[in-house]
Amino acid sequence: MGEETAPNGGARGRAASIKDVAQRAGVSVGTVSNVLNRPDRVSRATLDRVREAIDALGFVRNEPARQLKAGASRTIAYVVIDAGNPFFTDVASGIEDVAEEEGLGLYICNAREDPDREARYLDLLGEQRVHGVLLTSVSSDRDHLQRLAQRGIPVVLVDRSGDDAEFCSVSVDDVLGGDLAVTHLLERGHDRIAYVGGPSSIPQIRDRLRGAERALERAGRPDARLTVIETPALNVAGGRGAGARLLGVPADRRPTAAFCANDLVALGLLQEATQHGLQVPGDLAIVGYDDIIYAEAATVPLTSVRQPRELLGQTAARLLIEEASGTAGPVRKQVRFDPELIVRASSGPPGRA
Repeated sequence: MGEETAPNGGARGRAASIKDVAQRAGVSVGTVSNVLNRPDRVSRATLDRVREAIDALGFVRNEPARQLKAGASRTIAYVVIDAGNPFFTDVASGIEDVAEEEGLGLYICNAREDPDREARYLDLLGEQRVHGVLLTSVSSDRDHLQRLAQRGIPVVLVDRSGDDAEFCSVSVDDVLGGDLAVTHLLERGHDRIAYVGGPSSIPQIRDRLRGAERALERAGRPDARLTVIETPALNVAGGRGAGARLLGVPADRRPTAAFCANDLVALGLLQEATQHGLQVPGDLAIVGYDDIIYAEAATVPLTSVRQPRELLGQTAARLLIEEASGTAGPVRKQVRFDPELIVRASSGPPGRA
């Protein structure tokens, strides 16, 4: 039995424990435990006596300690690569919807694009024996995930592909997304296209680049080329830095369009370009990825590859609950959604404002 405490009523002003309740009621600790967890096993007279002691001491059970003792926490956790990105806030909202339906609590752990921070969270969650872990990973290292699995804690990858079938996953076809974005820019008449995003260690970055390259290869246009501009992070500052690098390229060689690995990078690039007098899309067309709430509200509404954000979270949470309940079956499910291109004003043809 986990320790049970109360804000008042214990000896010397400390929180009352289950032992205090037992002493006051004149019963064993086991009897108090039965009153709390299996009242049908206790006589009416004893039940009334123990409840009177609980009320007198202001005793409140320590639910997290009880759950850890039983090995059955009612909390799940979402370890996210960057909680500052509205895309992941929407994914978390979808997870929360399902958690509430199931009577589960939800921890949000922000890795801040730091593999070491992510690893510390995963180890801590393992120690806490949470009901399950959802993870949008910074790193491809699976050692921490395998340790969770060895402890019997299910893991579902979110916005990541589990191609090795070791873990369930819910993802979007990012190769298709990159293909959609660059095909759109090629159709608008752009031959010099930049792919902006990074770091390249993130699987989605590589997949979206693969899609961009696939679109370029399929187009078969000998004059078309793709310039890769890697950013240190997938945020607005990364986009602004990429914009400064683009502005340093002579106009006759500068890309006339940019496909950005997410919308925050695209918005940073848009800011940098417009602040230095470039017309978007006339001088530089821009396509983002995710279709976060700020994409449509930008000064120049942003064309973006939309992911089903809330649906990703909801689907991942339901898979996690299946895994935790033992009803998922022996095969790890790999759910993949198709993205959708949302065309707005930022991606017009070259040479026209």
